[in-house]
Parts: sequence; C-alpha cells; structure tokens
Amino acid sequence: MGKKASGINAGTKLIKRRIKSLWQSTKYKKRVLGLRKKADPLGGASQAKGIVLEKVQLEAKQPNSAMRKCVRVQLVKNGKQITAFLPGDGATKLVDEHDEVMIECIGGKMGRSKGDIPGVRWVVMKVNDQCIHALRSGKAEKARK
Repeated sequence: MGKKASGINAGTKLIKRRIKSLWQSTKYKKRVLGLRKKADPLGGASQAKGIVLEKVQLEAKQPNSAMRKCVRVQLVKNGKQITAFLPGDGATKLVDEHDEVMIECIGGKMGRSKGDIPGVRWVVMKVNDQCIHALRSGKAEKARK
C-alpha cells in the first residue's frame, strides 16, 4: 500500500483507510456481525436448560485412553442438540434419560472445547434443579419429576 494521505483535507481518506483495515481483522468482523452469537447454540447465554436424550461415552484425545462420560442434551430454548460433559466419578448414575439438566460453558480458549474431550464445550451443573456435586457427595437427593 502507498503512503498515507497527508494534507489539509486528508481526514476523510484516513478514516476510509482505517475502516478498510478494520474489516481485515477476523475478531472485528465476528464482533460487529455478531457471528459468535449466531453460531452459539446457547445464543450468547452462559447457561441453559435442556432435556437428556441419551448417555454417551467419548474417547479422550491422545495420549489419554479414557472414556469420558457425556450426555446428549436437547435445549429447551431452541431445540438444538449438544453434547455436555458429566463431571466427577459416578455422575453417570445420577442422570437418566428425560431428566432436566442445566448446562454451562466449560470455558476453553475462544469458546472451544477444553482438555482432552473432542468437540464438547459444555458441562452439566444441575440435574432436576439439584447441584450435581451435592448429589455426588450425598448432600442432596435427586427429585423425581
């Protein structure tokens, strides 16, 4: 690109140049066009309710060989299906099909999956309005719906 405009009436040209270079930035485009919110199944929210469709086991990435316990969840707000991670030992036994779960973002870099679970960006935090950690430790009992 050539030299910047430098004259008494160069302001307009400099502004146009700045705008043009802004649109080269991917972060700027995503923010202004709202692409992150459009692509997000939760629609920009940090938490959402859903209904458990099935329990699944995902194989962890190399070098780990564990089977990570997850659930397929259909969101109440828009009907989209996502996979959410079940935290802790024995959490699979506490969740059944057709249970209502509250999920939240795991919080990896730039909204991507975290750790060795491929493609899973969400974690189950409540089952039938009971905290999953309290259920695991025996401080709360699962309510029948």
